[in-house]
Amino acid sequence: MTEAARAAAADPAGAELGEAAFVDDAGIPRGQPVVDRLVALLDLERIEENIFRGVSPAESPVRVFGGQVAGQALVAAGRTVPEDRHVHSLHSYFIRPGDPSVPIVYDVDRTRDGKSFTTRRVVAVQRGKPIFSLSASFQQDEPGIDHADPMPLDVPAPETLPSYGQTVEGLAEVFGDAVKMPRPIDVRYVTDPPWVSRAAGPREARSQVWMRADGSLPDDALLHVCMVAYASDLTLLDAVLARHGVYWGLDKVVGASLDHAMWFHRRFRADEWLLYDCESPSASGGRGLATGRFFTRDGELVATVVQEGLLRVLD
Repeated sequence: MTEAARAAAADPAGAELGEAAFVDDAGIPRGQPVVDRLVALLDLERIEENIFRGVSPAESPVRVFGGQVAGQALVAAGRTVPEDRHVHSLHSYFIRPGDPSVPIVYDVDRTRDGKSFTTRRVVAVQRGKPIFSLSASFQQDEPGIDHADPMPLDVPAPETLPSYGQTVEGLAEVFGDAVKMPRPIDVRYVTDPPWVSRAAGPREARSQVWMRADGSLPDDALLHVCMVAYASDLTLLDAVLARHGVYWGLDKVVGASLDHAMWFHRRFRADEWLLYDCESPSASGGRGLATGRFFTRDGELVATVVQEGLLRVLD
């Protein structure tokens, strides 16, 4: 374990990133220590057999990031399931904004333990009130029929694309401190970032990015799934905003995740490049729907995501 990992495990909310972290041209901390701290945040404290406690990063914004609470809730569920059963689906609702200054308690209900499938329900609580709920299903490996959609064609390699820091360079005055928050996930936009494309007005309701953990991860299958659950909330609603030529911080847009569902089809590593191909089939009533698919670099479909978000464009 690295020094940064030991420090993060001791104090996951406020661990120093240390000299091993590097700061890119936009002033964003990146590298293994940043990833180690996210791993530590996902490594929940067990209070009782079915009750866990998690914290948020010290530099969190005004509310807990949705991907964080989803990832932590899935960790809590997975800690109560035999190791030979792997999560294949989750369905969740964001009930209230989370306060990053307050620990989150995850209460796991062992709903069912069957011969092949295990079901868990998790409620995340702050100050005695639920802020998030998740249901997850786990399955023993078994053979069966197999097919999958192919990966989109002509997608450039991630190494040829600018880093997130390069795409936001010079925008600190627009996005504020959010630009310089540590980035444990390396995101490379295939389509133009929405803060760039908005200048051309509405476009196709689509967003494509390559993403991976910005450092190595332990060989823990549940951790890799939870890391992708965390990352899946980063850019999914970009597809909705692209269709209307608006973006957070640049236009009067109010938004939040309302629900989040994922299906995990095949094994993958979250520290290897994954293409996240997102589209939005509909937006109405102040809500936008987005779907996403994760592909490995060799074209294998490994996960599917669906989310509805609150999106209010103010006059």
